[in-house]
Amino acid sequence: PPLSSPCQTPLWINDDWPGYSLDLFNYPTHYSGDLDCVIIPHGVIMDRTERLARNIMDDLGDHDIVVLCVLKGGYQFCADLVERIKALSRNSNHTIPMRVHFIRLRSYLNDQSTEDLHILGAEDLSFLAGKGIVGTGKTMETLLQHVKAFKPKMIKVAGLLVKRVQHSLASVPDYVGFEIPNRFVVGYALDYNEYFRDLNHICIISESGKKKYKV
Repeated sequence: PPLSSPCQTPLWINDDWPGYSLDLFNYPTHYSGDLDCVIIPHGVIMDRTERLARNIMDDLGDHDIVVLCVLKGGYQFCADLVERIKALSRNSNHTIPMRVHFIRLRSYLNDQSTEDLHILGAEDLSFLAGKGIVGTGKTMETLLQHVKAFKPKMIKVAGLLVKRVQHSLASVPDYVGFEIPNRFVVGYALDYNEYFRDLNHICIISESGKKKYKV
């Protein structure tokens, strides 16, 4: 069955979902031959992000929060999520005082996650004390433990994607956009060795694309 979270259930994408043909969408021609398919179109990402923003507003509207954006892969999702929270806040009496802070994680070499996790920009997060935290992007247990040391009032994690990884012990974010098969995806700021961040859709990288941009 699909993963569930305390706040909502992600949009489930089946393991056998073939994706959409690349011919149906516009994408940068310099990636021709580097992609297998579009797994999540940009418009669907936007609609789902707006729903997550509403869920966050409903749950945290009475709190002063800090959005902790995890770079680089989380910057686009974070920017769009914050914009939609701001839009909802402007048109409602239920508002969220909000600040945004950026940190960076790096743990991938080519398409493999490594044990060597680097956290940059998180040396002093003392301003988080007593605040509500909404973390976005590639948030891991190591980062959460680091943030907890600064004693925020609460921590909520928002992730656009959760992969179904067999025997994974990773905790599920409180707000999840999509649950997807365990395949390497790029686009919408998600990269493969710094390429594909300029792709609006979330796509499956092809084997030839992996070879082309391998380091």
